[in-house]
Amino acid sequence: MNLPNKLTIFRVILIPFFVFFLMYPAFEDYGKYIAAAVFIAASLTDFADGKIARKYNMVTNFGKFMDPLADKLLVCSAMICLTEMKKLASWIVIVIISREFIISGFRLVASDNGVVIAASYWGKFKTTFQMLMIIVLVLDMDWPYYDILGQALTYIALVLTIISLIDYIVKNKEVLKE
Repeated sequence: MNLPNKLTIFRVILIPFFVFFLMYPAFEDYGKYIAAAVFIAASLTDFADGKIARKYNMVTNFGKFMDPLADKLLVCSAMICLTEMKKLASWIVIVIISREFIISGFRLVASDNGVVIAASYWGKFKTTFQMLMIIVLVLDMDWPYYDILGQALTYIALVLTIISLIDYIVKNKEVLKE
């Protein structure tokens, strides 16, 4: 197993630790800092694994499948926890998770037809802003304008989610005709 795939597996392993530190009440405020650190570490593996795989020609079928799945598990787990904590509206989470299911299904149909749908820049921007949104909402600092920053990142992530969905569909509409 190569390094990018190990980083992807490590990201999946970090998810229960993130959820535990975020949701377990015994840690009080310290839990959110530990959870944020775990989430940041997991997010950095997302950026690192793809870069390493492409730079050193270590792209594998396992990585093509597991990397996006690990990202979805990480981000969706965080958003579900934030909904439970009343820091993120459920309708926003539903829109974002629905986009992930739609694109995953779209990619599955494309792969059955021998077409590989690569990640677009819109998708990468979407993931970056979702991760920034999650970090800011998890930390929930008591600073002036911090709530506004959290709301701004939430709506930017939401808009980028919708734009990236439209972008994938428009660029790959031939897949839908099959």
